[in-house]
Amino acid sequence: MSRITGATSATPKHILLDAGCFFKNYDLTKTYAQNIAVAGALLGATDGGGTFSAVPVVHNVAIDGVPTNTKGLHRIDEWTVTMTARMKELTAANIAVALGAATSATVGSGDAETALVGATRITANEDIDNGDYLTNLTWVGRLSGSDDPVIIVMKNAFSLNGFSINPADKAEAVGEYTLTGCYDLADLDDVPFAIYYPTVP
Repeated sequence: MSRITGATSATPKHILLDAGCFFKNYDLTKTYAQNIAVAGALLGATDGGGTFSAVPVVHNVAIDGVPTNTKGLHRIDEWTVTMTARMKELTAANIAVALGAATSATVGSGDAETALVGATRITANEDIDNGDYLTNLTWVGRLSGSDDPVIIVMKNAFSLNGFSINPADKAEAVGEYTLTGCYDLADLDDVPFAIYYPTVP
């Protein structure tokens, strides 16, 4: 009996390779190389890559005598969209992203922390401002059959999970940053993510 498999001659062109990388406020009018060149756009090096999840929140229209899961009677209330990056490279900028509502400032000679002049002080805020939301958090990866990237854009990204690290002896700390894509009051019908998949020749 011949092998039973989903693989075809096109399969080798549709393999998602490697861990890719994460950007904050990726500009879709620019190429990947141009976005890499933007200072602070690249979130940093990862260990263990990351994850993306887009899950619809569905309710069933309840009708007497009709089974719960009946075709045509499902309604999507909203989408829960999250992206997690396992950051090996910890910077002041990406720690502030993980905190979400945070303020960063350089310690000056007139500040109380006289031994830390020049360091970046990151403090958490009690309130969330619109400016705390990233325009987007974006993952960019490579497909085996194309020189063009696969791009997943999560809009209005904000950290609802805070910041945590796992320092350990004889190991390097990894920060697991999970951000959530948020709807915009200006257009509540715009689901906060998009996936751009290249044309494979």
